[in-house]
Formats: sequence, C-alpha cells, structure tokens
Amino acid sequence: MHFRYKIEGGDFTNAGSTASAVKKVLKQLNIDPVIIKRTVVGIYEAEVNIVAHAYNGVIDVDIDENRIFARFEDAGPGIPDITKAMEEGYSTASEIVREMGFGAGMGLSNIKNNSDKLEIISQVGKGTTVEITNYFNSK
Repeated sequence: MHFRYKIEGGDFTNAGSTASAVKKVLKQLNIDPVIIKRTVVGIYEAEVNIVAHAYNGVIDVDIDENRIFARFEDAGPGIPDITKAMEEGYSTASEIVREMGFGAGMGLSNIKNNSDKLEIISQVGKGTTVEITNYFNSK
C-alpha cells in the first residue's frame, strides 16, 4: 500500500493529520498496537517538523507485509548540524512556533526512539529528507 500526503509549512491546524490517517490504516490492518504507537509518534514528529520549519513537503508512506516505511521530503532551510539537532532539547523553532506549544527540541530524538531505522539527509538552503522504517516481523 502506498499513500502520499502534501504538507504546507505553517499549517498547524492540520499538523498531525497524516499521522492520524496512517494510524487508522494500521489499525484496520490489525498491526500490533505497540508498532502502531511507535510509527505514529515518528510520523507525527516528522510531520510537525515540516509544518514548523519548511515551506512545504511531501510524505510518502509504504506498508507491506514486513514493514512501514515513511519518507518525508521538504523544501525548507535544511539542518546545518544533524548531530546537534538530534540532541534532546535543541531547537531552532521560531518564538511563534514555541508559543503554540511546538519546538521543544524533542522531535528528532522522538523519531529516533520510535524507529527501527532512521536516516536524515539535509542540505542547507534546499531542504531535508527523513526516512523512518519500522518492522513488524523479524528484521
């Protein structure tokens, strides 16, 4: 199964809608609730990062008999230091984003903690690609 979602930067009203849609599908497929929770947390955090930091983005989700794979591609400022950005509490979110309750600096570390595999590729001034994989069966 393949799903594609378009995300607009700054659209906090719809932030999390992709995570909710994927959760619904995974429940219908009777995926283990622990895997659903881990996957939805990772998708939500990556989706909110696009909304908070990028101009726009696309989320592709592929579900097969062994795994859930989600790819997030955005047109945004990019991440100058991925290692630093992975530190809990580190954030480059604007004051406005923080006032809305986002941007606490837990997004990337939450994604890592809820993913079996995480890859981040970023180019400053162009954007970021995040890939998350969670497996249902043995890896």
